Amino acid sequence: MIGRRFGVHEVEALIGSGGMGEVYRARDTRLGRAVALKVLPPEVAGDAERAARFEREARALASLNHPNIAAIYGVEDRALILELVEGESLSHRLERGRVPAAEAIKIAGQVADALDAAYERGIVHRDLKPSNIMLAATGAVKVLDFGIAKVELRDTDETRQATNEGTVIGTTAYMSPEQTRGQSIDRRTDIWAFGCVL
Repeated sequence: MIGRRFGVHEVEALIGSGGMGEVYRARDTRLGRAVALKVLPPEVAGDAERAARFEREARALASLNHPNIAAIYGVEDRALILELVEGESLSHRLERGRVPAAEAIKIAGQVADALDAAYERGIVHRDLKPSNIMLAATGAVKVLDFGIAKVELRDTDETRQATNEGTVIGTTAYMSPEQTRGQSIDRRTDIWAFGCVL
């Protein structure tokens, strides 16, 4: 993938990978800025459910405009063009040891603000965990990866299809009991995960 182009975005390096795709550092050759590209791998691009989740993530992020949520700049082929957050994930920070209480409170406050902004738009993250929380070099905290978010589209078939009961998706250590049972969830499932992170 290094050197490959998605529109005007040239891939420079792999940042990480997960269940919903691979994330690369890339250069926007038109605007001269660094961005993050979340790419749906070719082997799952034909999977209708994965492709639909990818599309929902793009729409969910596009509906959010908050300083504690990494922004989306656009979609190109099977890649989301995202804000590149320079810094480290909370999971990497925790590898160095305990976070002092005052710092933990500052981080938690910004995560709570991000979740509140998402709820106002009818979005439940469903996969809040330390690796999806970035501590930017500027001191800002950014919530990432809305790949399995539940988007409340108010009485549409897509909402029911995207959140069928009996489907278990997320990271087990941070899942609420109802999420692990595949039951219907709402914002309280993120509050549970927030408590686990804290």
